[in-house]
Amino acid sequence: MTDLQIAKKVNLKPITEIAEKLGIDPDLIEMYGKNKAKIPLSLINNAKAKASHLVLVSAISPTPAGEGKTTISIGLSEALNRLKKKTTVVLREPSLGPVFGIKGGATGGGYAQVLPLEDINLHFTGDFSAIEKANNLLSAIIDNNIQSKTNSLGIDPRTITWKRVFDVNDRALRNIVIGLGGTTSGIPRETGFDITAASEIMAILCIAKDLNDLKKRLGNIFIGYTFSNQPVYAKDLKVAGAMASLLQHAIKPNLVQTIEGNPAIIHGGPFANIAQGTNSVIATLMGMTFSDYTITEAGFGCDLGAEKFFDIKCQSANISPKAVVLTTTIRALKYHGGADLKSLKTPNVEALENGLPNLEKHIENILQFGVTPVIAINRFETDTTEEIESIKDFAKAKNIRVAVADVWAKGGEGAIELAQHVIEIVETSKSKFKPLYQWDNDVESKIETIAQKIYGADHVEYTSNAKRQLKRIKKLGLDNLAICVAKTEKSLSDDPKLLGRPKGFNITVREIEIASGAGFLIPITGDIMRMPGLPAHPASEGIDISDSGEISGLF
Repeated sequence: MTDLQIAKKVNLKPITEIAEKLGIDPDLIEMYGKNKAKIPLSLINNAKAKASHLVLVSAISPTPAGEGKTTISIGLSEALNRLKKKTTVVLREPSLGPVFGIKGGATGGGYAQVLPLEDINLHFTGDFSAIEKANNLLSAIIDNNIQSKTNSLGIDPRTITWKRVFDVNDRALRNIVIGLGGTTSGIPRETGFDITAASEIMAILCIAKDLNDLKKRLGNIFIGYTFSNQPVYAKDLKVAGAMASLLQHAIKPNLVQTIEGNPAIIHGGPFANIAQGTNSVIATLMGMTFSDYTITEAGFGCDLGAEKFFDIKCQSANISPKAVVLTTTIRALKYHGGADLKSLKTPNVEALENGLPNLEKHIENILQFGVTPVIAINRFETDTTEEIESIKDFAKAKNIRVAVADVWAKGGEGAIELAQHVIEIVETSKSKFKPLYQWDNDVESKIETIAQKIYGADHVEYTSNAKRQLKRIKKLGLDNLAICVAKTEKSLSDDPKLLGRPKGFNITVREIEIASGAGFLIPITGDIMRMPGLPAHPASEGIDISDSGEISGLF
């Protein structure tokens, strides 16, 4: 059966029942139909949150075959609830770009899903639309100020870094010219569109602690420079209040349910190769307020999502994870070991063992943060006993816990062993989380620390453009921000072709973007796509809706 067919078999509980199960008075939630709701921020209790056990689900370097972090996250939460541990899974919202493009939805799979999957994967509660509107309002205000003769800040159009956003993959919008049509239609300039998940507004929403913090961060967005070389921020355009007003509902986390009727909170969706790649601080704290265990995930591999989760989100929100589940698949290890995509379903212990160094490096990375990992083997029907035993032997030699998780086929039942390992780590381990660097270190040392300790690079090189930007950043007094490296997710290096555990390489920073509202700097390495294109046959070709309103082809 497909994910959608499995989901259709489930009788969803009213969201009021899910709220009660979580410990929230149903009268306090804001209903969006019968099966989803917004949770007011006033319910967050930081003292209670401190007592919750936060568990991060990450993965080895991703492959085209997919590793299934979301599915593992959901299955683990189901298993912990089966073991009488009050648990909430907290996830990111899907972007329409992948839904209509090549990846499909992002609500888990099989018997480890969050529901209602059609709503979550399409417009959900309108958060992405609100972010898009707030982003594009700022764009409109910028161009209006350039056009104005009486209210101009003297912005140099050549220095504007802010782009418009749109939540559909559309390569034709990457680089455009606006303002054509004469003197009444604006000042012509080059710009472009990013996908909505890549907007700094998304990153801000997911790092803000409350509405006041959101508004302050929106005002701190860096726009560009004036003709007199003075920096311009969104607050100079007096637009932060209007932007925050558009986000007044989007800032509230969304409550839905798992396939087994347990609470799930879904909120925000920044990409992990250009932003922090994890759900909102607010959603995480909400889950921690009402749960003994809070399961969350971070995008792509540990070198991106987990590192940013630790060094950006945890430092900003003052939260500490108690354990990390390191998702891996046998087919991914074989891919990192040199097997081609067509042969991943064929037993190949040699290729698997050649790929184990990638897993080894991610284990080392987690341990650097003082947190204990457990390997979750996301099981597929083509996996052989010999291949599974090879990973277990590797884990035993490294003194690392490991469990086979068959959550797609069995839901929470398939993650009981994994859940037991997590409980033992949390309740008996002496793990003590520590970030990799301090924000007040100088920019170059922060970048070098990440490159050398997490990626395994020998050295960091800077283009002449990046060196100029470093000087500007220091002059602006923004060198005490966190570092959010934009890098390919396909490799530990900045070269997507270097699989496994590459060695003897350098990281090249070609430019450094300022995301002062979000609170980090973005060193750009390699070619990072912020507006994806559609494949020759996009997933949208198979999506349809019947006369009765039944959606098909979403998965």
